Amino acid sequence: MSSIAHNRRRFLVGCAAGLPLLAQRTASRSLADILTAIRFADLLPAATTHAKMIVASTLASAAAGTQLESARIIRTLAKESGGKTEATVWFDGARLPIASAARVNAMLSDAAASDDSDLRNVAHIGTCITAVGMALAERAGSSGSELLTAMVAGYEAGGRIGEALAASTSVAGGIGAIGGAVGRGFHASATVAFAGVATAGHLLKLTPEQMSHAIGAVATTVGGLSISTNSWAREYHAGNAATTAINAALAASRGFTVNPDMLDANAGFLAIFGGGSPNVSALTRPINGDFQIARYLAIKLVPGAHALHPAVEAAVAAARESQVRPDDIEHVYVAGPQSSLAAGAKPKDVVEAIHSLPYYIASGIIDREFTWRHTDPKLFERPEIAKLISLVAADPTPPAIRYQWNWGATVTIVTKQGARIQKTVDAPRGSAPRGIEWSDVEAKYQALWPQSKLPIGKAAAALDMIHNLDKLPRITKLTGNLQ
Repeated sequence: MSSIAHNRRRFLVGCAAGLPLLAQRTASRSLADILTAIRFADLLPAATTHAKMIVASTLASAAAGTQLESARIIRTLAKESGGKTEATVWFDGARLPIASAARVNAMLSDAAASDDSDLRNVAHIGTCITAVGMALAERAGSSGSELLTAMVAGYEAGGRIGEALAASTSVAGGIGAIGGAVGRGFHASATVAFAGVATAGHLLKLTPEQMSHAIGAVATTVGGLSISTNSWAREYHAGNAATTAINAALAASRGFTVNPDMLDANAGFLAIFGGGSPNVSALTRPINGDFQIARYLAIKLVPGAHALHPAVEAAVAAARESQVRPDDIEHVYVAGPQSSLAAGAKPKDVVEAIHSLPYYIASGIIDREFTWRHTDPKLFERPEIAKLISLVAADPTPPAIRYQWNWGATVTIVTKQGARIQKTVDAPRGSAPRGIEWSDVEAKYQALWPQSKLPIGKAAAALDMIHNLDKLPRITKLTGNLQ
């Protein structure tokens, strides 16, 4: 009998006998102990405030997603399939099984490419924990404080998995590449589902052992390819992450078990996705009040790929300071971790536009701003945009600047008269290191909500509930405003 078959037989015999399968202190169990121990009373104000901001930001992004065909297709299919009426499809009113509703809602947010990111990578953790958390909280009749606690636990799980991948990687790229997983062709959704399962597990009140098995089930289920970024497959990943998370948590709640070492085995998640030797230190260290959501959250305040936001912010600052006319520009140079994306042609559609660094920079210089309106095809089809895009290039002599974050950028405008105007942005506006302002989140919310076609009065009522989410007795009061 092979060693694999022998181990499997021992595992199954242990299940049948009711033996404790997790006596071995695996990474999954250690992480589960940490996550299930999180209580609302333990949360610092920054953690709860950021969780509330994620809810507002995710609903705003989902409002914009209601107009997109990719999300419409999946929403229609989910409604046609029907099932138990457990959770609300946002901005629609249909009630579906929790996994179906969470999938649709996650896709609504991700499709618009206006959701949040974790500063260390481009994983949209907030979309998943909001879609999963609100669906389960609605079914269970959970309070706002219970939802917030579950979301903080979820963000903790997603952030730690990304950090563990970084420590386990054998591929150059560092933490900004999710530990080399993206560099090896995997999409960031490979970490997002862990955030969802921790959120779901918290609301289902899983025991540490059950949470450990739910984490393990996600580890063997998640997937996604990084080439999906410029297609509808990107939001498809978001839906799959939410569905995977809920299904794993529900199965574990009924006693379903998996390999206890699914994360840290030599052929486990960290080794396969990271491409190196498993390093579990990020998964096992105590929190001590230092929550991931408080340190690394970044809320998008303009549309599109989040890693490009520092560059466009720097371009806008340089243009405003110099007041240079586009016709007087000789070169626009970009330095920093994203500079390899500087060259490119005029985008052909919205999907290309929101991932085009040259389009971002050209728009920021010409318009002296970059806002939600820049997804309008009329703006990227302007002749002056195409002309300036052709002048954007990676800086041949980049300044000696050390960027703390993998998104940092320096933009230098060189005029035909020889003047050089240079600006650097490391972490973008709306990110934890710079402080996230409610006024910015509210401006985003108010800008995008009208695309849902729901009355503005509902927007104001929902936002007031989000501000006071910790005092909301039942999440159904909030979801009732999304119909």
